Amino acid sequence: MAELSTLARPYARAAFESAAADNSLQQWADALVLLAGIAVQDKVAALIQAPSLTVEQKADALLQLCGDEVGGKTANFVTLLAENHRLGLLPQVHEQFHALKTEREKVVDVELISAIAVDAAQQEKLAKALAARLEREVNISVSVDSDLIGGAVIRAGDMIIDGSVRGRLSKLAEALNS
Repeated sequence: MAELSTLARPYARAAFESAAADNSLQQWADALVLLAGIAVQDKVAALIQAPSLTVEQKADALLQLCGDEVGGKTANFVTLLAENHRLGLLPQVHEQFHALKTEREKVVDVELISAIAVDAAQQEKLAKALAARLEREVNISVSVDSDLIGGAVIRAGDMIIDGSVRGRLSKLAEALNS
């Protein structure tokens, strides 16, 4: 079976193009966050896979769980996914939609994993340096992983900068073994 991200790509692109045409990117993004969050719940995932329910029942049940948060074209999109037996792809559609949205808005999400806590001034300095290097606005999220021993790892899209002691020790061990 094809990879889920491959199956989700045309749906994410269609949703993005529709949202961009209507200047409703943020509304779609918010709705897809909600839909993806609901779709991964165990009971909802079982409902989506239930062979005893029609596609209309599945779509209606999912939309009822969302309440007034999802309507209009987004509700039609959910119905389309249900008709094509693709409701289970909502998390992947959300991920790809988010990637398209951040690309258009020239924003990059950066994950900083540090061995020790990083204060706000250091975060801001790093964000400015990365914004200059990547030529994008930077949204930075910080976490602490004491297993790094020292230093930090920065992930921005497909770019990874490993400045951790653990990473350097791994490279050293690899060089010694080869």
